[in-house]
Amino acid sequence: MQKSGTDRWVELFAADPRPWLLASDEPSARWVTLAELQGLSEDQPEVRTARDAAATSPMVSGLVGALPAWERDEGVSGHESPAYLPNILAFVADLGLRAGDDDRVDQALDLLCAHQDENGRFLSFGRAPGHPEPRWSSLPCDTHMITDVLLRYGRAGHPAVRLGLERIEADLQATNQGRAWTCIPDPVVRWRGPGRKGDVCPQVTLEALRAFSRVPEARRPPHLVEAGKTMLNVWRHRADHLPYQFGHGLRFKAVKWPPLWYGAYATLDTLGRYPALWREGSAADRRSLAEMVACLVAYNVAADGTVTPRSVYRGFAGYSFGQKKTPSPSATALLAAVVRRFDDLTDEIADVDVTLLGSSKGGSGTPIPPQRG
Repeated sequence: MQKSGTDRWVELFAADPRPWLLASDEPSARWVTLAELQGLSEDQPEVRTARDAAATSPMVSGLVGALPAWERDEGVSGHESPAYLPNILAFVADLGLRAGDDDRVDQALDLLCAHQDENGRFLSFGRAPGHPEPRWSSLPCDTHMITDVLLRYGRAGHPAVRLGLERIEADLQATNQGRAWTCIPDPVVRWRGPGRKGDVCPQVTLEALRAFSRVPEARRPPHLVEAGKTMLNVWRHRADHLPYQFGHGLRFKAVKWPPLWYGAYATLDTLGRYPALWREGSAADRRSLAEMVACLVAYNVAADGTVTPRSVYRGFAGYSFGQKKTPSPSATALLAAVVRRFDDLTDEIADVDVTLLGSSKGGSGTPIPPQRG
């Protein structure tokens, strides 16, 4: 396959995965390849056909058919759980689903919109520590994630979404690591996540940045790139500071599929939407991004250019991204799409030796070294 000027990212893989992806039997992998890795317009017939096939595929249909409940307490263990409805709605959007494709998704989005307080915080239903009875409450990882999901499905004009964006913008603040978002206690149950008050919360910061990346640039608030720089500062100081118990060892570098929580994949998928971070950023910021991309490739991409999940959530064994024995077309396409965002950093990424990078605990993990010819 001929490489274009925007295909230098392939040099980071031992083999170009695109021919294998286009020949796969997973419509979502083919759609991601055409739209993200080949850079074709979604208006092109080939891409429209691929997305239509992805939206009605057994993979997407199966995930939609098992969407978690929202207005019932089902024992959700946390916001990183596959049982947290917004997580799965975001993932099926990654696989090609859009508003209007499935009535069950549209109904779920209606439920997300329906529960919001007067200050713009979206609510979720469940038990909080110290409160044995389930109730509606809100943490930033509710408001930020729900706002992002609603934007993804075309609800930018909904009053609840506009109010949610205003809430997120108002909560941006100076943290101990730089301008970003913290975990703010729920105003009713008075509970927040673990960690030091005043520290950045990496998860909600990424969620906020993803949400605003879907807003036209002229309507975005200031300081978003600065918040992205804070996330790079978190990476650089990973050996001596762990904000909110988010580490940067093997679990950060090796993707847990589906990718629902803080890690190299989520960080790069988000920061890659703000190219000013490396095109106008400092040498230190460029280096931090290059290191994380190098880790994402080294810890997840095999010698044939494919991704076989090393870690998975339970409940997805029927899908290629949910088992650890064979390469997954969908996982490969999605991870490659994240790497492609940093195409113009290819030389700096290739210069990183991941075995020399300490994790938050001083270790280097067990990477899969890229084998370039």
